[in-house]
Amino acid sequence: MAEQIRRAASVIAGRDGDGGLELLVLERSAASRFLPGYVAFPGGAVDDDDAALAAAWWGDPEEAGRACALRELAEEAGLVLGDDGDERPLAVDRLVEIAHWIAPEQVPVRFDARYYAVAMPTGVEPVPDGGETAAAWWESPSTILDGWRAKERKLYWPTYFTMLHLATCRSIDELLALRIETREPDDEELERLPRDVFWQD
Repeated sequence: MAEQIRRAASVIAGRDGDGGLELLVLERSAASRFLPGYVAFPGGAVDDDDAALAAAWWGDPEEAGRACALRELAEEAGLVLGDDGDERPLAVDRLVEIAHWIAPEQVPVRFDARYYAVAMPTGVEPVPDGGETAAAWWESPSTILDGWRAKERKLYWPTYFTMLHLATCRSIDELLALRIETREPDDEELERLPRDVFWQD
């Protein structure tokens, strides 16, 4: 039986680069229990501390998902986002929800995950934590997909599907305006795409 579904949040951090939109992505550690070696966005499970953070930052514990996204960005990539020189937490409306993924029952690790997009300043470079995160870097969504097609990168279905939509964005403004209607793969995709898009072996 699949384990109980957990709330989760991810942050899709973007910036305008010389060649267009660039995204912050991570490579998950080979020691990770869930999706080792896969390319992902910073994120993780929402916990009780996130509700407390949201209450302290914005006066609303219901914004725990956004607090989780910022916490994971700091923990996994060493990046702290704030307003007014980082002295105040980032305003809620600058973390824009662009996707909502709910894993189906047959998935062994189930998450109800919300993806938040945020604009990042130029010149900011991530520092992977060396634990959960083996590497962190900026890259265009099209280049990430090219690496996946060349079998140099592994993408799990929600990341792969999201990346296809992100590749249509040419700028940070287009990223923040994007809204993704998520769905599970159809039979043709299950047949055509590599097994590791759907299953962690």
